[in-house]
Formats: sequence, C-alpha cells, structure tokens
Amino acid sequence: MLVACWSAKGGCGTTVVAVSLASLLARAGGALVADLAGDVPAVLGMPEPSGPGLADWLAAGESVPADALARLEVAGPADVRVLPAGGSLDGAPDGRGEVLAALLGADARPVVADCGSMPRGPRLAVAAAATSSLLVLRPCYLALRRAAAFPLRPSGVVLVDEPGRSLTVEDVEAVLQVPVRAVVAVDPAVARAVDAGSLGARVPRRLQRSLRHAA
Repeated sequence: MLVACWSAKGGCGTTVVAVSLASLLARAGGALVADLAGDVPAVLGMPEPSGPGLADWLAAGESVPADALARLEVAGPADVRVLPAGGSLDGAPDGRGEVLAALLGADARPVVADCGSMPRGPRLAVAAAATSSLLVLRPCYLALRRAAAFPLRPSGVVLVDEPGRSLTVEDVEAVLQVPVRAVVAVDPAVARAVDAGSLGARVPRRLQRSLRHAA
C-alpha cells in the first residue's frame, strides 16, 4: 500500500500528516516514509541524514539498480523507516519518478510518501500512482481554489480544521468532488510534539483518532 500526502499550498501540515500516518501504520509491523519534500527528519526529531538520498538515486538514472533504494533507508522512531530526500527531487531524469512510484508501491510494508506542496516531477508521479492520494487542505478559499485548479485529482482529503473558517466539509467535497477522509483539528499538542521531536514515537491521541480511517 502506497499512501501519498500532498497539498496545493504550503503550510497545510502535509509532513505532519504523513509522519503521523506512517507512525500509526507502523504499529502493525513496520512502515516506510518516503521523504520527497525534505522535512520528515525534522518533524520526526531525527538528525538530518548525512548520506545519499532519493535525489541521488533519481539523478543516477538506470545506472543504479532498483535494490539500491533499500540501502538508503535510515531508522526512525519505533518501527518507522525513512527514505531521506537528500536534496531537491524536481530535476530528476524523465521517467524516474514512475520507477520510484512502482518500487514504493511494490514494497511489502505500508509506505507513506510526503510529496510536499504543488508536487511536480517525481513527486507528482508518486502522488498520481499512489493507492491512496490524500490532499492535505486547510479550509481557506485560496487553498481550495488552487486545489481545484491543480491537474492531479486526489482520492480523498485530510481537512485541517481551523477555528473561524467559513468553508465546511460539504463545501470542500462539492468543489473537489472527492470525499473528506479525515478532519484534523488544529491542536497545540501536535505542535508541542513536533517541537519536542516526539511525534514519531507518540502521536497525540486526538490526531490518532482523526487519522485512523484516512488511508
């Protein structure tokens, strides 16, 4: 199973949602989170990996065997493994994103890919090929407008609910024509967990309850 998390606008909480989903899925025997946007180690409270990453694997093209991808993995909290970004992925050779998507989708473990905002290149290829493609969205007009205009259609939405917003779940579903799979309330406990580097090891219960059916 490959779950891709992406957004049409920065600052929506895509990485937090991706890391939290990976942590929840890992409880059944391990999970892999593919960092296609670059912020996963920081959100997990890990030191920045110093070795090669996905950017290097993509740039190497067909000269690098497929099994070299597994050698890039680093251990994260609990039973989460991380494929680090290692740099920007957007300059990869044509077709390598599709190869990456196929390999991630064939992994025996649950795989969550953080595809960042406005995905393009290999990030877009992974988001398009995912078993579940989740748009992480704040209920603001600008974000919804960008999401509606974006060429990639998600299979579901994770709505980050903010007090004072007038857009509802029904509004989002009517505009995008896809279901809202989860509503995540803005919660100071999540921010504290990220700041403390403990999100990967202990997802706040309110966030767990919100995301349990998202994937």
